[in-house]
Amino acid sequence: MIETELLTENIDRERLDGLSTLALAHVGDGVFELLARTHAAAAGCERVEQMHRSTVALVSAQAQARAAERLLPVLTEEEKAAYRRGRNAKPKTAPAHATLAEYARATGLETLFGMLYLTGQAQRILQLWNILLCGERESE
Repeated sequence: MIETELLTENIDRERLDGLSTLALAHVGDGVFELLARTHAAAAGCERVEQMHRSTVALVSAQAQARAAERLLPVLTEEEKAAYRRGRNAKPKTAPAHATLAEYARATGLETLFGMLYLTGQAQRILQLWNILLCGERESE
């Protein structure tokens, strides 16, 4: 279990609205990656290669796109707005291993996690993360 005290950033709405969408996605990418790495380590992966594979399985654009689809039904209106903001961003590049649609949904998810982190909503981040982990276990 990840302690919420680690997630302490909290900026006001005006500063949040002043950040670019891709800045929010950048922060969210880091939050999501940290959650995935922590999950891999806590799950008992002993070798670095195991941890890396476990992490990539959660943070790839395809995995994040699937995760976004699973979360949409449980998001608040504010969270859906953050997700749409990221999904509709126009990044200059996309990875070769994902479709543009997958990359857009992944960016939406990262933007959502960035917004939640920067507004100090650690409990909500962990709630959504646990929903995703339950969905991953069901799909195995």
